[in-house]
Amino acid sequence: MSAPVPAPASRRVNVRTPEVMQRVQAEVETHYRSIIVEKIRAQGSVLTVGTTTVRLARDFGFCYGVERAIDLAYAARKVFADRKVFLLGEIIHNQEVNRQLTEMGVVSIPIAEHESAISTLSSEDVIIVPAFGAETRLMKLIAERGCLVVDTTCGDVMSVWKRVRQYAKNGFTSIIHGKASHEETRATSSRAMGDDGMGNYLVVLTLGDVDYVCDYIRQGGDKEAFLKRFPPGAHSVGFDPDLHLTRVGVANQTTMLKSETEEVQRRLKQAVLDRHGPEAGEQNFQVFDTICGATQERQDSLFGLLKQPLDVLLVVGGYNSSNTTHLVEIGEQQLPTFFIRTADCLKSLEQIVHFDLHLKAEKESYSTKLASNEAVTVGITAGASCPSNLIEDTVLRVFQLRGVDTAAVRAVLN
Repeated sequence: MSAPVPAPASRRVNVRTPEVMQRVQAEVETHYRSIIVEKIRAQGSVLTVGTTTVRLARDFGFCYGVERAIDLAYAARKVFADRKVFLLGEIIHNQEVNRQLTEMGVVSIPIAEHESAISTLSSEDVIIVPAFGAETRLMKLIAERGCLVVDTTCGDVMSVWKRVRQYAKNGFTSIIHGKASHEETRATSSRAMGDDGMGNYLVVLTLGDVDYVCDYIRQGGDKEAFLKRFPPGAHSVGFDPDLHLTRVGVANQTTMLKSETEEVQRRLKQAVLDRHGPEAGEQNFQVFDTICGATQERQDSLFGLLKQPLDVLLVVGGYNSSNTTHLVEIGEQQLPTFFIRTADCLKSLEQIVHFDLHLKAEKESYSTKLASNEAVTVGITAGASCPSNLIEDTVLRVFQLRGVDTAAVRAVLN
């Protein structure tokens, strides 16, 4: 019997040479840096002009992983100036950043077209893997086509992959807290199958999902109803809750709400302990903290900002950004919170175009507070995928609407 043929290896390339990165960093700064934001941060993240105060969260905007991904994408375009450069989906979930890459000639391949588009590529083409990573089947297809690969996958995401691979190796099912359709979760789910493809996973999004799983762990139930509860892609092929919920390990999409992920972990552990007893339960349950540090910092910083007196909170970022969405969820528990994509969403003192998480759609709302003649304090934060230039635009727009022009803002900061 012949030995199995190994899968082709990806042609990963290193584009981070000193000469290239010097040019890249200069261009990235031109596109995304904000001197105004840096000066506000330097004076305690607070700026008051007249009756208007803007307070910035201590930590917001680009994290190291996002900066690295953008740098690598820019570098790929420069190093391979004479080749076609493609991007799997979006480099990060921010419209402005992805627009810049498109203008530079990087072709984004929509998620629904990944397989069909990859099948047309050749060894002369370059593929950029986004910060979220990519599913193992896509990486195999890319390797088979012989494409050059610039991999920008975040290190925190790869840490989660390491954990779920270990779960599979040890016979544990990965229960992943995340959105089954999200690029990162899809990539993590594929690694949860293990190197031999025999592993299993289940993706849970809400605490309601978790409680449903916990009830099944404790007392069993209707297998068919269980599988229908979760959307396509939310569990491995052949998943059997009667078999695969015996030994479980918890992981998560790195950008989930930290407090909710911790509650997911607690409830699942208790269910396993209830089923097997304390000693055996400990042997049948594993968990590792896989929320990324930047996500934690931005959430913790927002909690700190919310301890200050605020009238309105603006959260700036892409509507499909998971970590930004969770900042909105935190803010709207305490005060009027508006999820805006750019400063252009602030149409007037009263009219704000924003994304409603509950309607899952953009809408217009009216805020009488901003139009008031009284003193107003506006809090501003952003997720890890939002560049500082968009924060600057928002700060300046708030002051402009309140009758303070850009020159006056700059004068206070100088």
